[in-house]
Amino acid sequence: MGHTRNAEFDISVRGFGRFIGAIDWPPAGDSRCDFFRRGRPPVRRSGPHQATSRLFHGKPPTPHHTSGIAIHALAARLSGLRPSLGPVRLIAVDGHAGSGKSTFAGRLAEALGGAPVLHLDDIASHAQLFAWTGRLMSEVITPLARGETAYVTPYDWRARAFGAPRPLPAAPVVLIEGVGAGRRALRPHLAGLLWMELPEEESWARGRLRDGAEQREFWDGWVAAERAHFTTDPSRPHADLLVLQRQEGYEVLPGPRATSGTGPDVTLGDGPSAMW
Repeated sequence: MGHTRNAEFDISVRGFGRFIGAIDWPPAGDSRCDFFRRGRPPVRRSGPHQATSRLFHGKPPTPHHTSGIAIHALAARLSGLRPSLGPVRLIAVDGHAGSGKSTFAGRLAEALGGAPVLHLDDIASHAQLFAWTGRLMSEVITPLARGETAYVTPYDWRARAFGAPRPLPAAPVVLIEGVGAGRRALRPHLAGLLWMELPEEESWARGRLRDGAEQREFWDGWVAAERAHFTTDPSRPHADLLVLQRQEGYEVLPGPRATSGTGPDVTLGDGPSAMW
């Protein structure tokens, strides 16, 4: 149903100061995409981790610390990839719990014109924090590969029960976000894998602070489970792009797969990146 990720996945950075955060996106390819306005959209988050922070704080970016691409440029490149799952370009956003995956995926979905987002919090459960591959394959991967709408039965983390099915259309681009989105079993079906570049301890501290004392016991168990998962099935080494959250927005850099020479050609232009 899937195949090796696109060899033509080349993200070109044209200039500095291209940080994410926009409303009223121009169409992909429009020259006006070189400029954008800042915005603060609402964050949709299901499951046990309720995101409450906003994307941007402080002053607009200044030239001495700008190095990245605007999200509309990324969205345009993703839209131009070859389909990886039937008619779908399946894009994974992975990273440690608390690293900002849902917020970033929501903003990227906006830039893609309202692309569907599958939150893995809806697939996982207390009983199966990471052992949900079979369910994902049957509910999501198989129907999308046929060009059909998938139906996901989301898990309610407080009621500890699965809810009524929700449709996930076989759109040109579908985002899948959550810890383990880039797992070994899913990579053959992905058009691209993005990794939120934030250390595990910092990510988990953010998550604990966000969820409060009510989720303390859950987090203790989660940390151990996440460590075990990434020990046996790491995602970051296979990432096409690394996404770093900055005060002004996001910075996108070539991932380990690209820089190793085995993945997509990721080119940074118009001067060196501040990260190099």
